[in-house]
Amino acid sequence: MELTSALQFLKLHQVPQAWVNEVWDAEFTAMIPMEDNIELELASCGEEDFRSLYTCLLVLSEEQLQSSSSDDSSQSIWRQLRESGVSVQSLVAVLSFFVLTAKGKAANTQQRVRTLHAASLYVLLLGIPGSIANKVFHEIFFDTCLSATTQCWPQDFGRKRKKDTLKSSQAEGKRSKPHRKEIQEMEVDEEEEEEEELHLSSQDLNRIRDALVLLVQSLLRLLQTFTLKYKPQSACSCTQIFSKLLYFEPVIGELNLAAGQNMNELQSIPEMAFFGMQLICTPKHGDQKESLRRVFHRLLYVILMMNKGDRGRPTLLVPNHAVLATRDQAIQFVCHMVNELKDLALPFLKVLLQHICCQIVEKCEYRNHGAQAVGTLTSEMSSTDYAHFIKWLHNFSRHSKMASRLFSVDVVMVLLGQPERRPEECDDPGLACYLPHQFLIQSLLFARRNDPSPTVQSHVFACLAQCLEFPSHNATYAVQNLFSATVTQTVLEVESTEGSSQQHQKTYHSLPFRTVEVGSNDSTVCDAKANENITLLFRRVQDSKSNVRKSALQALVGLLKHGVIPVSWKNLSMLSDRCRDPAVSVKKKALQCVGEILNAKPDCSLVQKAWLHGVVPAVVDSENSVQEKALETLELYLLSQVKAYSGSRHLHSSQRLTWKLLNLLCGECQNLSRYFNRAIAVWTKQNKFTATFINNLISHTEADHSAGAWLLLSRVVATAPQIPCGKILDSWDNMVSSKDVSVTTCCHIMCVIGEISAHLNEDTKDRIVDDVMCWLKSFTMSLELISAAIDTLHQLGSSEDVKQTQSFLNHHCGELVSLCEAYLAGIILNENGTHNINEEVIVKYLHTFGVASLNCPARVSKRMILLVESILVTRTDKLPDCQDELPASLPVSQFKANSMPTKVRAHGVITLGKLFLQHEELVQAYLPVFARELEVGTEVAVRNNVVVIMCDLCVRYTNVVDRYIPNISACLRDDETIIREQTLIMLTILLQEEFVKWKGSLFFRFMVMLVDPEPAIASLCEYCLLHILLKKNPEMFSQHFIECIYHFNSHSGHNSYNKFPQTESEKVRFSLKGPQHREKRFRIYRFLLQHFNDAQRLNITNKMNQSVLACFADEELPLDADGADILSETFNILTLKEMKLQATSTPLGSTGGEEQAEGNMATMAKAVLQAVQNKVASQVKKKAFIENTVPLIICLKHLLERKQSPVLKDLTAYLQVTMQDYRNEVKEFFAGDEQLAVEVEFLLKEAEKERQIAKQMDNCNLNKEPKMLTRQASVHCSAVRSRLLHPYSFSTPQPLRPNRLPARHTKSECHVRVLPGTWSNPQSKSSSLERTVMPQGGEGNRAISTPNGDIFNLTFEGFSAIYSDKTTSSHEETSVLHVWSEEERPAGLRQWNVQSPLRLKKKTNV
Repeated sequence: MELTSALQFLKLHQVPQAWVNEVWDAEFTAMIPMEDNIELELASCGEEDFRSLYTCLLVLSEEQLQSSSSDDSSQSIWRQLRESGVSVQSLVAVLSFFVLTAKGKAANTQQRVRTLHAASLYVLLLGIPGSIANKVFHEIFFDTCLSATTQCWPQDFGRKRKKDTLKSSQAEGKRSKPHRKEIQEMEVDEEEEEEEELHLSSQDLNRIRDALVLLVQSLLRLLQTFTLKYKPQSACSCTQIFSKLLYFEPVIGELNLAAGQNMNELQSIPEMAFFGMQLICTPKHGDQKESLRRVFHRLLYVILMMNKGDRGRPTLLVPNHAVLATRDQAIQFVCHMVNELKDLALPFLKVLLQHICCQIVEKCEYRNHGAQAVGTLTSEMSSTDYAHFIKWLHNFSRHSKMASRLFSVDVVMVLLGQPERRPEECDDPGLACYLPHQFLIQSLLFARRNDPSPTVQSHVFACLAQCLEFPSHNATYAVQNLFSATVTQTVLEVESTEGSSQQHQKTYHSLPFRTVEVGSNDSTVCDAKANENITLLFRRVQDSKSNVRKSALQALVGLLKHGVIPVSWKNLSMLSDRCRDPAVSVKKKALQCVGEILNAKPDCSLVQKAWLHGVVPAVVDSENSVQEKALETLELYLLSQVKAYSGSRHLHSSQRLTWKLLNLLCGECQNLSRYFNRAIAVWTKQNKFTATFINNLISHTEADHSAGAWLLLSRVVATAPQIPCGKILDSWDNMVSSKDVSVTTCCHIMCVIGEISAHLNEDTKDRIVDDVMCWLKSFTMSLELISAAIDTLHQLGSSEDVKQTQSFLNHHCGELVSLCEAYLAGIILNENGTHNINEEVIVKYLHTFGVASLNCPARVSKRMILLVESILVTRTDKLPDCQDELPASLPVSQFKANSMPTKVRAHGVITLGKLFLQHEELVQAYLPVFARELEVGTEVAVRNNVVVIMCDLCVRYTNVVDRYIPNISACLRDDETIIREQTLIMLTILLQEEFVKWKGSLFFRFMVMLVDPEPAIASLCEYCLLHILLKKNPEMFSQHFIECIYHFNSHSGHNSYNKFPQTESEKVRFSLKGPQHREKRFRIYRFLLQHFNDAQRLNITNKMNQSVLACFADEELPLDADGADILSETFNILTLKEMKLQATSTPLGSTGGEEQAEGNMATMAKAVLQAVQNKVASQVKKKAFIENTVPLIICLKHLLERKQSPVLKDLTAYLQVTMQDYRNEVKEFFAGDEQLAVEVEFLLKEAEKERQIAKQMDNCNLNKEPKMLTRQASVHCSAVRSRLLHPYSFSTPQPLRPNRLPARHTKSECHVRVLPGTWSNPQSKSSSLERTVMPQGGEGNRAISTPNGDIFNLTFEGFSAIYSDKTTSSHEETSVLHVWSEEERPAGLRQWNVQSPLRLKKKTNV
């Protein structure tokens, strides 16, 4: 017989029966040794032998299936086997020998192929009618055969192999929270290889694949004929194997899921796997609901791109092309099953969606793909079921896990991209409100604007900006409605037709074509809500977290682009200010945002100004990447659009924008010119200014926008290789003959003339010199033009011969000096000369003299110097003598009153300062006069110019001016804001360049500027100290901290501190003594301590012990009123949170800073290093406290008690705060004073009681809402308040901003209590999502469930991947996710902290 011959290679007659019985007794779980000769014969079996047997059995099985309907059993395979003397048990046992051989990874190719063929034969036997009767089926062996599909193929399902990439699913957004074990998500599979896997060639892999295909086909044939209805474990194994085979190889072409397809037409193994899942879901294999639940649960991890084994936590897969393609195919299969089975599969689709939301990991890429999957699957739902899911999603969006709230925002964005569903399509009117896009935006997306997590807040505002770009009118309207009280919306009447090409765009209610006013009856409420949202957005732009600021900027740009909020300077300045943000990423984002708004509104002058104020200063940014981006942007808008001009054609819009921007730089934005010059210098090195560019630029000098052309030409003409001088000279002639040219343009033209003077012939130079001198001698030009004209004159007269150049300057500039001297003498020496003087003219003469004298110092006479001096102080009795020696200067009080106007005197100071640069003897004579003027002068302009001149002279004559630095620094407390600001800037520059040292009271006067009544000056001082001066001297703050305590309290009793000389007026002016200034002093202390490192904090603590506490303990300093103030202030400083070491106060696992750790190894290394630092810092702090502080505290306590000093309460408060970290070691610390130890323990217990009472009050729930929600709401609101009010800083000084926000409070300073009516959550009464843990077996051993009623009571029973991480519990636990509706929410019992008065009375009596 053919079957008998095909079976001969298995040596069934030689196999001992005892061995067969032993194999069956072992349940096919272990390899039973066989006789060596038989094993060698079986090992020599070839692949052809197995295929021949398989073909024979396949033919016989098909014949038997065809004849199974009749009673003819002559063709029964089982009968043939019995007639041949072949035992079925022996056949199965021998097949198991081959199957179990290739369990190890070191199995060779032949062994793996034989294993797959043997498994195929066994599966084929199971499908032959009569296999049950002949006891062929064995559940364990069947599962072993199925597992051969994965064991025989090299294990590589796209799993991550690198330990340093995408390791932790909590890497994103978990920077400030400890990485606790119970909150970690699934990690990447890192199983170690137990055995070295055998290297397989491509031919070997093809042989193994062919055998594997045969096994899968056998399994599919089995599922078509053999029922697994009563074998649920085997059905589960089949589902698991099919889910793994989905990753085996790519599917060629489109996935075909048509029902009734021929198995032989399936080309790829994934197609076979999907077909097998379809077969499992048929009624033949049991309850279809159970089969669908099992299949959908396995596909859940395919969609989530995870690898789920038999046990343990799922592991992430690398989202490569193969994994993503398999995910898309799984989603397509789910949609196909829902369409095929309709209502039967729909409930499990809902559960699948819930599990996707609950089990998604926090990584951005996985979240995006997960949200896309949710959007695709929800498209298969009816409107009613869709509304149910949105309701569930609304509750889910308030989950306690940040990752869940973050994913809900992603889902909302995907759903907004789908066509909007009509409310009338919903069968339940109560759910119709969940269908519009407006609900998704306002109730789900924007509701998370105050989320406790900065990551969620950032994502919300980024998505809000994207909503404005959606094609749906209703989505845009929903966003507009959030920021405006009344919205005017024009709606087109659209008929939605099936198959329309516009289906993917806008779908909303059809209304007639008319303007619809959408507003509220109570406009005040709407205005308040819109203003609140705008204010919140502005706060987010200034948030302490960089990612929140970036997203808020994106949202602000969207609102401005679409006209939701007005394009005002206040709103635009928010964007330009962020271009100087401390964070580099925010600066780059701000540069991008101002560019976007400029592209959207290129004709708006305010937008152009905001763009210039944001981009141009960035060219001098400290970060090179920001500089490069700013230069690239400026080149795009200002250089690339300079084309040849022709009056016969119109300029392109981009070209018009370029000239508008350049014209603004000439006018309203002239203060940005120094930054623009830096950009020009960089472009010059890059050879950006070619001859073609210069020619194009010159062609625009005759256009209407010539001002911008002359500005740019004046900056670049010096680097031009060839210059067409003809057109420039023509413009010069036009300027000389015309009176309509602006002053700025004239200055630029003169600058160009000066730069091209080397290319001009002598006749042309002489003609231009005559024109310039004619202008100068007319004294009708503005001051800016006078300076430009004299500079041009200098360039025209320059030559290689220095003497010739100086002769030219002496001739022409000397002539100007003589004219000025004659005019000033005529006014000053004439008794009636000062009457009815022309203030503007005399200022021009003074300015001309000052500028010209710098070019010809030899032509300046002593008589002229005295004339300038007389403008400041009248000395008419000495002027006629004109002696050779200059008179000695006298104090201002000895001169007669000066009749010159303030403006003239102010310019006289500037002119005199220019003379000082050439005559050192004048500096010695006039510095006392200037110092006296600063002290008693009343004219603001004069004193301001005196400060500028004295600081300039400090560069030239450092040693001479150094003694007057106290006089200059005294102006830091001047009554005039402009003088304080000017002095601060000038002194900062001198300190930076080390022309001035930190001597005397200078440091403390800078500290007083931190509490200046003008916030803009205080902010400027903070910038100067942190970003300029502290970088130069990092120890500056710690070196002066102790002396600050004595100085600001005006205590001079210490031998070393506060001993520098000060006048009484200066002491009064800078004094911060007294309780009325306590807040200012502590603002300074906090500022200094915030910028200490831990080493400096420890040193300062020791210095305070030695220099303050020890002085009072040893009674070196008297404990009088002033001494008590010093001691009290010291204890209060030691209590500040800023005094705590950062290493001990920072929680483990937190990664402070702008950017998070990119790899898990880096995160682990940082955590380990931080733990070591914490331990070392704690030990050092503890040792220092015991050795240095405790003895002083004990001594001071006795001293204060003896003198009954009120400072004792401050000492007590200090101990209460400090001993919180050592509450269990109080007796050890204060072993020398048992009474003090008892008092400290009592204080700690009282403080703990107060905290417990506050905690109970916070958790008290009068509205019968879940405790979790109450806690969430309170923490949510307090976190929002604390983080929103955090002060923000710029990397460059900023002007005063109105409505400045108060400083942030830390969590230790804020109560987490929600005040009634403040920061209330409008969804606080909605149903919430809670996570509880229940023991296994409870609730029907459910893993994920949803309540009855509104939400579906569905679950993936026993297969949930949401685990409880409490593995140390005595009972095995699983996680159960409950979504309570409002009616089903459990009402917890209220706990009252009430004690009986009688009981209290009894205790008192006892």
